[in-house]
Amino acid sequence: MEKVAREIAARLRKSGHIAYFAGGCVRDMVRGLIPKDYDIVTDARPEAVQGIFQRTVAVGAHFGVIIVLEDGFQFEVATFRSDDAYIDGRHPSAVHFSSPEEDAQRRDFTINGMFYDPVAEEVIDFVGGRADIDAKLVRAIGDPAQRFAEDRLRMLRAVRFATVLDYQIDQNTWDALVANAPSINQISTERIREELVRIFLSPNRVRGWDLLDASGLMRAILPELEAMKGVLQPEQFHPEGDVFVHTR
Repeated sequence: MEKVAREIAARLRKSGHIAYFAGGCVRDMVRGLIPKDYDIVTDARPEAVQGIFQRTVAVGAHFGVIIVLEDGFQFEVATFRSDDAYIDGRHPSAVHFSSPEEDAQRRDFTINGMFYDPVAEEVIDFVGGRADIDAKLVRAIGDPAQRFAEDRLRMLRAVRFATVLDYQIDQNTWDALVANAPSINQISTERIREELVRIFLSPNRVRGWDLLDASGLMRAILPELEAMKGVLQPEQFHPEGDVFVHTR
């Protein structure tokens, strides 16, 4: 898959455009892992991407996102952009095509905000992502409260990354998460479910449970679990504690 991703980037370069890998694949590469998928960012506009590649799907052309189909793989190719105000807690009201640095600044967490130049074979880091990977830290880019107000799902993503990667959450990011946790229900239940499944299927799921509980996200999403606190069980059968602790 990496070979095909490099070929896509090379074709964009040959057409006179910048082309980098972005997001989670760069995080994995910095951590010494083989990415499961590759996202590509470029200064090519969506219509230019569609003109360069024969098989494409315009899944989010108004956000600058085109799916390129090559050799049985799907690659998200996105134009560098900056975002206008988010009015629904999930999507920007408008986007403006921009520079690599501006694109990095709009992303969620520093560990996801890096680019990789497959030609120069170097990481491009405008946000301090490498340092936070070294420190095993989930840190929002810029103002955490603003990042969470833009996209409420980022609160659950912070918990997921801390769980799956076994990282700590930066204190300012955590404080903003706790303050904004009640607003998580602005997100569709389907998206919430996807994040919860990833958290609870992790080998580190107990940490995820504890972060959901401590942040207030669990209370907002699953009040039935919150109601288990203080519900006692016969000590001779359940010495671990109440029903909440037992379920944990």
